[in-house]
Amino acid sequence: MKKCLIVVDYQVDFVTGSLGFAKAKELDEKIAGKISEYRENGDEIIFTFDTHKENYLSTLEGKNLPVEHCIEGTDGHRLYGKTASMKDDNDKCFFKPSFGSSELFEYLKNKEYESIELCGVVTNICVISNAVLAKTAQPETEVIVDSNCIASNDENLNDAAISVMKSLQIKII
Repeated sequence: MKKCLIVVDYQVDFVTGSLGFAKAKELDEKIAGKISEYRENGDEIIFTFDTHKENYLSTLEGKNLPVEHCIEGTDGHRLYGKTASMKDDNDKCFFKPSFGSSELFEYLKNKEYESIELCGVVTNICVISNAVLAKTAQPETEVIVDSNCIASNDENLNDAAISVMKSLQIKII
């Protein structure tokens, strides 16, 4: 049975763009290494993309976080760095207008994996949202989050999200 790696929103705007932060940049080599490991084992790799339209600032999220980011078609929407070069045309991609991906949930609930691992950004928003969706889609599958391959611009929120994920029986390594 295959394993699954989900790379959450490792996009330019979250690393060096409008919502970028130093810790996110430090993840590039680690995430690329994880992708390489999964690829060598013949496992599945999935990418999520935070995806907004030009009207972002008039959306509910835009009103609560009034910083344009990950606008479809812009450089900020692209994957970042070495991680971007690791993406293969056969990798499944989910373009999500919100924190979690309902399409990813639907996809996962119709698959069987030995485990599902998540990495990427931002821990307390999109990583935790998609980890919960993965756990909901596959309650008997071990869902893993590598604490060395996630980051938030707020360390307190990062730690809080990790604690919440642990309480939801998501394995933190």
